[in-house]
Amino acid sequence: MAQLKQLESFVAVATRGSLTAAAKAEGVAPAIMGRRLDALEARLGVKLLVRTTRRIALTHEGSAFLEDCQRLLADLANAEASVSAGGVKASGHLRITAPAGFGRRHVAPLVPRFREQHTEVTISLNLSDRVVDLAGEGFDCAVRVGDMPDSSLVSVRLADNRRLCVATPTYLRQHGTPAHPQDLSRFDCLTLSSEASQTRGWAFKLPKGEAHELIYLKPGGPLNCSDGQVLHDWCLAGYGIAWRSTWEVEAEIAAGALVPVLEDFAAPANGIYAVFPSARHLPLRVRLWIDFLKHHYGQAGFWKAQ
Repeated sequence: MAQLKQLESFVAVATRGSLTAAAKAEGVAPAIMGRRLDALEARLGVKLLVRTTRRIALTHEGSAFLEDCQRLLADLANAEASVSAGGVKASGHLRITAPAGFGRRHVAPLVPRFREQHTEVTISLNLSDRVVDLAGEGFDCAVRVGDMPDSSLVSVRLADNRRLCVATPTYLRQHGTPAHPQDLSRFDCLTLSSEASQTRGWAFKLPKGEAHELIYLKPGGPLNCSDGQVLHDWCLAGYGIAWRSTWEVEAEIAAGALVPVLEDFAAPANGIYAVFPSARHLPLRVRLWIDFLKHHYGQAGFWKAQ
């Protein structure tokens, strides 16, 4: 207990910048706080704070130790909350962002359901296809689809996502079914317009017996659009073959409205991720939101029901 008090006192003094302010917040005499800090530095054998009559400054070692202490104390509070009777309620404002199409279908419906469980949390949902600067724009968490680039952000994989070629049964009856990705040149392919298209094109993996590598094609067709939802609607209307994510077409495939083609050539799955600026001091509301998404996205049949 004494060691824990020393850590708590160190954090309090370091963040408030004053022995007096930290002591007042805890309801003890400044001399008690001073003795705890002395004992902590003696036990560690390192100087954490430079104390003068006017100010307190962290040493280099103190700055590094402060981050570790804050993380440990936050983890301890979360651990106690998870096993205490009723737990600690999540509260505060949660700012989340997601891609527009995915967010409308698979994030927005879950937001009010999450708040029903955590009534002291308020939520702002931003839907945008641009890559949002989480820290710079004050967002707690983003949902992102696709391979994650190297960055300082922390990511948690929520589910797998694949890209498939799909068409309606009627279209395939009228025009036939491609047997190889190269056959797509003979079909009406519904593609994103040049200003919004995938930079490398549609991805396919060659089957056994050929080189095990991805190939990228840029099929053409009489119709293209900058909006993926429009391509999805055109595909459902029978105007051609589209290359869509499973999160978008799984329900239609299950219902028989769309049929996957070239499945043997489908590229390996990428992921759907929750992304946040730092794992340290993660607010309870953010941790619970990520767990909530992971639970729902992991349920059998979730994607087919949306």
